[in-house]
Amino acid sequence: MDCIAHRGFAETNPENTLVAVRAAGESPTADAVEVDVRRCGSGELVAIHDETVDRVTDGTGRVGELALARLRELDVLGTGAGVPTLAEVFEATAVPLNVELKERGLAADTLDLADEAGVDAWYSAFDPAAAEEARKHGGQAALLFAEDPDEALDRARQLDCVAVHPHHPLCDADFVRRARQADLEVNAWTVRSRGTATALAGAGADGLIADAPGYCPGR
Repeated sequence: MDCIAHRGFAETNPENTLVAVRAAGESPTADAVEVDVRRCGSGELVAIHDETVDRVTDGTGRVGELALARLRELDVLGTGAGVPTLAEVFEATAVPLNVELKERGLAADTLDLADEAGVDAWYSAFDPAAAEEARKHGGQAALLFAEDPDEALDRARQLDCVAVHPHHPLCDADFVRRARQADLEVNAWTVRSRGTATALAGAGADGLIADAPGYCPGR
């Protein structure tokens, strides 16, 4: 079962930073690293989860209204570094990346950056339209969801996704079986305990999107 480092192992590293991406990528535990992407006010793609910078930096404001120059001036989670660009993230690790598209209209530029960097990546989204954009531009897409697994499986099949990413309480053996019948891999999020990881392993999940390396069984 694969271990996917959620935001670069957000429990042990400062999430979505180059520090986290490098550390997770160098860890013997992580098979892949998950990061989030948004478009900032000056048009560049940046790695950050929230719509605003308030939670993870010493600044305030909406990511979509702040220029990259301003984002670079901020201190992200005490690292002394600003919000990184997605291009910088792609350069920071050699392991595969799961890029979560937090908005529509990102897929084309995201895939272009991945191609330029020679990165092995797949693209997940809660918004089916964003996942569909990734597929239309030639990317491998995964559908994220936190409710209604039957509808999610149907939608993932319609979108020709390669995987589904369910919230872990939805991921039991029956769900995994049905996903496999649809030729979909199953990566469950967000794992924050060893017990949850053990249950998911028993259900047959393909991967765990985990906040710390110690939550991945056998690691």
